[in-house]
Parts: sequence; C-alpha cells; structure tokens
Amino acid sequence: MAAVINLIKRNLKLFFRDRTSVFFSLLAVLIIIGLYVFFLGNMMVKGYEGLLGSNSRFIIDSWIMAGILSVTSITTTMGAVGIMVEDKTKKILKDFYSAPLKRSQLASGYLISSFIIGVIISIVALVIAEIYILSNGGELLGFMSLLKLLGVMLISVFASSSMVFFFVTFFKSSNAYTTASTIIGTLIGFLTGIYIPVGQFPSSVQTVIKIFPISHAASLFRQIMMEKPLAEAFAGAPAKALTDFKQMMGVVFSFNGRELSPLINILVLAVTGVAFLLLAVISISIKKRQ
Repeated sequence: MAAVINLIKRNLKLFFRDRTSVFFSLLAVLIIIGLYVFFLGNMMVKGYEGLLGSNSRFIIDSWIMAGILSVTSITTTMGAVGIMVEDKTKKILKDFYSAPLKRSQLASGYLISSFIIGVIISIVALVIAEIYILSNGGELLGFMSLLKLLGVMLISVFASSSMVFFFVTFFKSSNAYTTASTIIGTLIGFLTGIYIPVGQFPSSVQTVIKIFPISHAASLFRQIMMEKPLAEAFAGAPAKALTDFKQMMGVVFSFNGRELSPLINILVLAVTGVAFLLLAVISISIKKRQ
C-alpha cells in the first residue's frame, strides 16, 4: 500500500510540476471557452431569446459550462495518464518492473493519480464556470445542487480515467499518444454536444453521441446546472415544450421515444468505468505474459 501511495505522490508531483502538461490537458476546454466567449455565445443567446426570454443568457451559459465540465473530466485524465506513456518511452517502467512492485500496484498508482488530477482540475473548472455564470447575471448553484454536481463529477472522472487508462496500455511512444490526445480533444466537443446542440445533428450522429459514455455526464451536469433557469423560463408553458427543448440541447436523451432517467445516465458511467478498468487489467496481464 505504501508503494502505491508513493507512486501516486510521484505522479501528482510530475503532472503539476510540468506546466506544459497541465496546459495541454486544459487546451480543449480553453478552446471551447474561447469559441463560446468570442463567437458562439452571443449568437446562441440571441437565437434563443424568443423562446427563453430574459433567462436566455443564464440558460445558455449554464448549458455550455456543464458541457465544459464533462470535457474536463476526460481531457485532464488524458494528460495525467500521459505520465505512464512518458515512463514507457524513457524506460522508467522497466525500473519499476524490476522493483518489488506488483503490476497491479503499479497500475493502481497511475489510475488513482489520474483520477485525483481529474477531480482537482474539474473542481477548478467548476469554480471558473460559476464565476463566469455569475458575472453574466446568472446565479450560483445551491448547496444541494453542488453536492449532486460533485457526485456526477466523481463518477464522470472515474469513467474517463478508466477509458483513457485502457487505451494508454496500447501506446508505446509519447508522440503517438500526443497525436491521439489532440484528435480526441478536437472531437470531444462534438461528442458531448457542445459546439452544436445534439438535436441539430442527423439522427445517426445523435445515436453516436448518445452511445458515447461521457455525453451522459454532460447530460447530468446540464440537468443540475440548468434546472432552475429552465423552470423559470418554461413556467406556464406546455410540458412538451420543455421536453423538446431539453432533448434538442442534450439535457436529456431518449431512445425509441423513451426518455432516459438520470439513474440510467449514472449506470452508463458506472458500467463504463468498471468495464474499461477490467479491460485495462486484462490488457496489462496479457502484456505481462508476452
């Protein structure tokens, strides 16, 4: 146990000491914020003013910031797990293998450190999101909403870190991993329905988005962060109007006309995390025998 803790401490120090690594982990998030602030934000707010009224800014800001939280959970863990790739490239892993350290302990050290890093930076992103929403005339989340958001954040980072950890077992060079991370960072905004609302994509693309596990985290974040402004904007409106808007914006997902409950979203993330964690263990075991 002490060996795992020491490995976790070592990985945390390496990550936060390398400012470039931290920056590139947040690059996708910074790009999304930049696109929203300078290009997409005002256009979307004005486009929905007729439907949402004076709550348009609050709702759209909450929508985009909820999406950013889901993106953060995966981009930061990609940067964190990148330490393992660096260790492979520099042959440091061979030193660990020769030490009295089980591979399961070694894997735990990398996985837990990536989870901790993901949670820390996600909390930082939440603080920034809340400040941004408040600065534009919105309101801060209540205590219970923050607790729910933290719960979703934990399970989202768990699912993300497990997925990334599994895929990283196949990379042997930092250049290949950096390229893959760049591609994923570019696509992640589309896969979570940030650049374009989910309902505006063709049905086939919508299906891909709904299958992608982290999009379920985005849905849960949106349900929590948009609950109050949506209730105010659609007060007195037909229930179908609110349902249609939620489905258009990816606040809720539906399959075959049936809306998925928050419990289903949570189960998708939990099952994803456990499944990819098991796959990573199998992958490491196979490589051990080779």
